[in-house]
Amino acid sequence: MNKQRMNISMKNTALLIDTNIVLDYFLDRSPFSEQAEKIMTYCIKSELLGYLACHSLLNIFYIARNQRSLEERKKFLLMLCERFEIIGIDVKKSVSALVNSDWKDFEDGLQIQCAYEANVDYIITRDPKGFVTSKIQALSPEEFLNMHEKDALS
Repeated sequence: MNKQRMNISMKNTALLIDTNIVLDYFLDRSPFSEQAEKIMTYCIKSELLGYLACHSLLNIFYIARNQRSLEERKKFLLMLCERFEIIGIDVKKSVSALVNSDWKDFEDGLQIQCAYEANVDYIITRDPKGFVTSKIQALSPEEFLNMHEKDALS
């Protein structure tokens, strides 16, 4: 599925959604689930363009194993594959994330590499500090929603 950016205000905004946001939504992790649900719903309804790193699918499947059944996890991941653009991981991205001394967390480095490939506008994460060296701005769900809602009122 190849999504095209639309020229309507924030509707053309592309977001790489970090794994923690998807897990907050899927596992209803309070107090983070409400904001995660808003962002995920915007992407699911194609009101914003949502991107996920492929390794996020693996992490979600594994982390949710104690709280969701195999069928629930598969159904959820299939929905993500239908509604989000999935960015693959390859050797080039892996090596880049490993050798970049600015990136202390390998997984964050992979997220950044996927964000670069997708040319997204923002990375949405609960850990923006892990992305301070990214050329793409990382925002918390709260920061993004405040900006999005302010834009909607304009």
